[in-house]
Amino acid sequence: MIAQIAVATIVGVLGWAYLALLKPPPPKVCGSPGGPLVTSPRVQLSDGRYLAYKEEGIAKEKAKYKIIIVHGFDSSKDLKLPISQDLIQELQIYLLQYDRAGYGESDPHPKRSVKSEAFDIEELADKLQLGPKFYVLGLSMGAYLLWSCLKYIPHRLAGVALVVPFVNYWWSCYPAKLSKQALGKMLAQDQRAFRIVHYAPWLVHWWMNQKWFRALSITEGNMAIFSPPDLEIVKQLSDAPSPGQEKVRQQGEFECLYRDMIIAFGNWDFAPTEITNPFPNNEGSVHLWQGHDDRIIPRELNRYLAEKLPWIQYHEVPNAGHLLIYNANFCETILRKLLTS
Repeated sequence: MIAQIAVATIVGVLGWAYLALLKPPPPKVCGSPGGPLVTSPRVQLSDGRYLAYKEEGIAKEKAKYKIIIVHGFDSSKDLKLPISQDLIQELQIYLLQYDRAGYGESDPHPKRSVKSEAFDIEELADKLQLGPKFYVLGLSMGAYLLWSCLKYIPHRLAGVALVVPFVNYWWSCYPAKLSKQALGKMLAQDQRAFRIVHYAPWLVHWWMNQKWFRALSITEGNMAIFSPPDLEIVKQLSDAPSPGQEKVRQQGEFECLYRDMIIAFGNWDFAPTEITNPFPNNEGSVHLWQGHDDRIIPRELNRYLAEKLPWIQYHEVPNAGHLLIYNANFCETILRKLLTS
């Protein structure tokens, strides 16, 4: 009897710990009772979820180039890039930005995966009638979706720009020594966080909210992750913050930030080096942009991918960090290369 009571007590304590500490709270879905209001246009996908979006530039019916911009970590469709109206008019560009699942005003997706992200982009493009092909530009964490697009929907792509793209230190294509050295260059708190996300994803909610150890540098505002060129841009951005930033996490941090990390740092069904050239006849191009002074994404890992995938046009930008696209000159160069090279 005593043993049974002891076992029941242990089970009860473990159950309490899971519910109180490990299990994330349910999301506050936009448009649901008690949830945030829906203020943006949205499309409904085939599985019933809604994606919020924002259109800019030339009307899509008249545009020569149609670009889907994929935002990064802790960001949204309201991301403001320094794309000049002169460039938009000159090249006749239509721009589509959207909130990825769980971010902003897009519904959470509990079954979100690397693969599902690509099909969200494809279905969004079809719902908005962008035509058979479109360009994609992904920033930082948002660029992992572009690897998925290259793998699963290459026939829909007119061109690809991976800008300071996310790297998974556990991709099977990396030599163990290289990935270990690259991870070792990160702040100690980030090394711990990335390992927890990869090896114990069920602990992520607790880890990101506990107060005993420092969690992820970027979510606590640790400026040590930024290089001098980045700090200059941070100052400029702080003077003119992007509208809508308060909506990024409004449905709950788990379904946007934490699920993003769990998927990105998880075990993938493929490695980027297994992807074949989507443009064997040079009918389009793939570009990878890396800041030489980037302290968030190790340049060695993206340089390695570019060496293994010779069809990628690799651009390592001197005197630039992780926020290089917020430099108006770099931003224009990235777009011109994507659309005209």
